[in-house]
Amino acid sequence: MEQIRKDQLTKKDTQKRLMKRLSAPHPAALILILSIGALILIMTASISIGVSDIGWRDILESFTAFDSSSTSHVIIRDLRIPRILAAALVGAFLAVSGVIMQALTLNPLASPSIMGVTSGSAFMIAVAFAFHPQSSYWQLILWSFAGAGLGTGMVFLIGSFSKRGLTPVKLALAGAAVSALLQSLSTIIAIHFNVARDISFWFAGGVAGVRMESVRLIGILAFAGLIVAFALSRSLTIMGLGEEMAKGLGIRIGWIKFISVLVVLILTGAAVSIAGTVGFIGLVIPHIAKKVMGMNYRWVIPGSAVFGAGLLVLADMAARTINPPYETPVGALTALIGVPFFLFLARKEGRG
Repeated sequence: MEQIRKDQLTKKDTQKRLMKRLSAPHPAALILILSIGALILIMTASISIGVSDIGWRDILESFTAFDSSSTSHVIIRDLRIPRILAAALVGAFLAVSGVIMQALTLNPLASPSIMGVTSGSAFMIAVAFAFHPQSSYWQLILWSFAGAGLGTGMVFLIGSFSKRGLTPVKLALAGAAVSALLQSLSTIIAIHFNVARDISFWFAGGVAGVRMESVRLIGILAFAGLIVAFALSRSLTIMGLGEEMAKGLGIRIGWIKFISVLVVLILTGAAVSIAGTVGFIGLVIPHIAKKVMGMNYRWVIPGSAVFGAGLLVLADMAARTINPPYETPVGALTALIGVPFFLFLARKEGRG
């Protein structure tokens, strides 16, 4: 009886210390505020820089005194603002998806692009173009969500056959295999049904040509996903201590995992439906955020959203300026950062 009482007191003390840690002020708050300010500056600079450089005065006047006869004003309002907002949203969605996937699987290699989620979304969009060419934008979003679920399910199904369990490297290898398979099938569909031109945008990845209507539609849905992700932050932090500890502290593991997977599918499906297969943001950004913000997901999740948004806005700005007047695929630029980072992590995990 005395031992049970001691165990209960120990559990209560652990819970009190954890709750105090989660509620205590954190220097990450200041970092987050500064990061949001930097993101605003980057987005403003992105409006100015491009094939046609636009002065700051034109930018200000396009908001305060819009003139439809001014070429600069039209470029700002109809072309650059929608694509910059889309880039920020997509970067945030992919980064937060990566954070949640890494927290759920305790796998530092987990990300939407590596775990087959983005390839699954692109595959189902190819199917939609081939068999339902009249699909509306909302229908394409649903196809993208379904593909995200398909890719994730295939990766975990293949990984489950492993005799020694789902190690980080095995999951990453299963994700690479599933991604390659789905990309090959997408290419076959594109060639056979003569829709290669229609789906080439999703394979290259980018936000060129995005309209404000699309940004509004996807923003409302995925913004709700970000709110739910932030609401899960406390539970994800506690689950990082181990499932037994989390259960002892009253966390409903099954429900948290189910809701988290839904959030990942929504955010990734939304990102692919608007920007195609932009890879590695969901891998690189969560590690940077955890390094800067600490291991409290109350700060890691919003930090990842801001960092991911900033990275993709910068990548889109580079895509417009590297080889003007042609556009470089944004997915190629993010891969230049992501592939070496992935190889470094895989080598590190392989040693472990």
